Amino acid sequence: MGIFLGVMLILKDSARYHLLELTALCGEFPAGQLYRLIPSSSYAEKIITQLKSEKLLRVHYRDKLRGYRLTKRSKEYLLQESPERFAPYLTGNTDTNQVRSEKSRRLRLHLRAEGYLTLLHAGIPVFPDEKPELFLPGQRAGIWSPRSYPLFYSAREIKRLGDDTTKIRNSRCMGVLLSSDCTYSLYNTGDTLMKWEYRTEIRVNAFLMQYLSGNPYSGIPKIRAIMLGRDMAMAYRLLTSTGGHKKAFFSLDTSYDHFHYVPNTPEGEVLLQVLCNLNLQNRLNQLLITDLLPPDPHLPTEHDALTPEKDMVLFAYDFDMLRINKFNTALKLFGRRGVLIAFDFQLPVLRTFLGEDLQYSSIDFLKFKRSFLHET
Repeated sequence: MGIFLGVMLILKDSARYHLLELTALCGEFPAGQLYRLIPSSSYAEKIITQLKSEKLLRVHYRDKLRGYRLTKRSKEYLLQESPERFAPYLTGNTDTNQVRSEKSRRLRLHLRAEGYLTLLHAGIPVFPDEKPELFLPGQRAGIWSPRSYPLFYSAREIKRLGDDTTKIRNSRCMGVLLSSDCTYSLYNTGDTLMKWEYRTEIRVNAFLMQYLSGNPYSGIPKIRAIMLGRDMAMAYRLLTSTGGHKKAFFSLDTSYDHFHYVPNTPEGEVLLQVLCNLNLQNRLNQLLITDLLPPDPHLPTEHDALTPEKDMVLFAYDFDMLRINKFNTALKLFGRRGVLIAFDFQLPVLRTFLGEDLQYSSIDFLKFKRSFLHET
């Protein structure tokens, strides 16, 4: 299937179409993220040149920030082809239809695009026509089949509830990610520390717990958080941040009981799949515990296993920043030795942050993909 643009046909599964629909979704697609959508730089340049010559895409460069925006012509064709998908983004006075030029607003759109790419590469639906309605005034969804998950709902979709979301409108949350086991509030800090207001974000936690209770979950849902970031180097900055001089920026707090870090990289896209798949986590945990002893509930901190020498072991591949911090603090406080197990791409940051007092065990990321995801 495709859409006709004069004599031109754009196939829906083509890179050209994906770039147009992502630009519609985000308002402005960052040039710096084009390689994640089209890995070949020469092919990407060719597509951009074609779309510009056909007056379907234009470049916006200002404040040293380069991005791609839709033209009136491309908006009309996308709306004609799939109004249920694109109308929320390409009609009215929305930030994706009437894109402002202020740098701060554009940066938010670019961060949104970066996060959407990670979600899409992880196989998670983001367009409204791909998933059940959930955040609509007066409409309550039923309990869904586990096969429905994972699903992502943007902050814009949540705000359709109107006055019910007044107290969380200043949140930095870009949306919520539903898995069969829990719900994640999703944030994207990019390559800088994001601004953070503890009281607002704890209200997001409380709102989701109340709203999603019995809808679509059968009981009170578990609410966790995921922080996306440009790369693993950003994880170190988050782990060590104290919020800045005026405490206006992110620092680990108690707004969520669990706060995972996921880089916007191919490794992070796989990690996101793992976080949304409890069966996959259980399989990996069973493999990791093969030569270990069960955890001891009488020990003074949370852990996942014990070594034969009774050292505490933490499975840190989910990169739960709060849990990693608590584990390290307890080891120091009680004078115990510990072992931390994580993916190989995570270990350099963990070693830098935690030091050499711990033992480290590596999960080979490529072997994991081959064995668990059947990827070569």
